[in-house]
Amino acid sequence: MRLYQSFILALKNILASKVRAFLTMLGIIIGVSGVMVIIGMGNGMENYMTDSFKTLGTDILTVNILGTGSSERITPEDMYKLVEDNAAYLQDVSPIVQMQRAAVKLGAETLDETTVTGVSETYAAIKKWELTGGRFLQYADVLSRNDVCVVGSYITKNWLDNEPLGKTLKINGKTFTVVGALTEDADSEEGSADDAIYIPYSTAARMSGIGMISTYNFQIVSEENVSKSKEIVGDYLYNIYGTEYAYTIISMSELLSMMTTMINVMVTVLAAIAAISLLVGGIGIMNIMLVSVTERTREIGIRKALGAKQRFILQQFVIEAATL
Repeated sequence: MRLYQSFILALKNILASKVRAFLTMLGIIIGVSGVMVIIGMGNGMENYMTDSFKTLGTDILTVNILGTGSSERITPEDMYKLVEDNAAYLQDVSPIVQMQRAAVKLGAETLDETTVTGVSETYAAIKKWELTGGRFLQYADVLSRNDVCVVGSYITKNWLDNEPLGKTLKINGKTFTVVGALTEDADSEEGSADDAIYIPYSTAARMSGIGMISTYNFQIVSEENVSKSKEIVGDYLYNIYGTEYAYTIISMSELLSMMTTMINVMVTVLAAIAAISLLVGGIGIMNIMLVSVTERTREIGIRKALGAKQRFILQQFVIEAATL
């Protein structure tokens, strides 16, 4: 019997019992769909996490200094010297001063959700930001504690009529001149990363009245040397404070790797659970084919009596199962 004839006969047998065939296929349909959806969601989640962490910077080490209550202090100059001494692993550094509850005013309006952050002149390069106009902060601004700022796209679009350069705003009652505007990064929504103002860290530290800048962003030379770069910074801080509890070092690259591993494990477990439906569907087909053989004992007997070989009969039932 030719394969084509066997296939046509298999279709006829399947269509003769439509409901039974549909219920048999349903298990396979659910199983395959479940596995595909779960793996697809897992891949989508992994891609989303990768894109999210890339915007934060996978080549950045975030250092938070908690201190030990002693007189030991670390200055931005110390961190710049650390980068200079380890140029093979550390490319740049920016001190960060987050101004808590800063009162931002544009005319008579108060921007309650806007964040104000003090950074260095290299912060935009570290974060790989681009400008739509003007310039970013400069070394002279940091050195002289100039009252200048760079604004996010939300402020540019919603409060400065897309022409921010040269305009002024007030932060805690102090007037700042806008010298630059950043490109859109987070859909320009209120409270997003675009609803932000950046000023020289020296100015922010003076306005906040803090004694020591405790947060730094290090840009590493290569993501392949994340562990070594982290070790260099950690050893330097440990030699000063004598304890690992005095600081934290967060690597976005390591966090991304951990999150990816967790997602892959979760997807594997869920896919294995979904594959059970696939197994059940396969067993259903086995069961139906066994019933089909039992029901067609007379047909098989007639075929054998007419000279059909066993392999042709076996071929017929295998093709029918494959068709299902």
